Amino acid sequence: MAVVIAIGAVLLISGFALLLNLFGAGDYVIRRVTSRYLGTLPPGFAASKRGFRIYAVLVLSVGVLCLGLAAAAWLLPLGAALLVLGAVGFGVASMVAIAGEVETARGQKGG
Repeated sequence: MAVVIAIGAVLLISGFALLLNLFGAGDYVIRRVTSRYLGTLPPGFAASKRGFRIYAVLVLSVGVLCLGLAAAAWLLPLGAALLVLGAVGFGVASMVAIAGEVETARGQKGG
């Protein structure tokens, strides 16, 4: 269970750092990773500020899910609440990310 807590904590902290652009982390990742070509694929939705924030929320949500899983062993209501919060956050952010990727891909084909 300690490993699940550690993974959840790392993902939660990383997600917050990226979402809030702490220490320029978000700008660095956009500049060095998401705005570059991936093989033959051009940069997508994650290269934009909006898209990057959505992907940061996805990382944050997975961290909340991990912490909820660990918390369920100690205090079931807290664990269940965190699991639901993480799952809903992940689901909503996934839908927004998919829509943004499709919109970006269509814009690149037409433009």
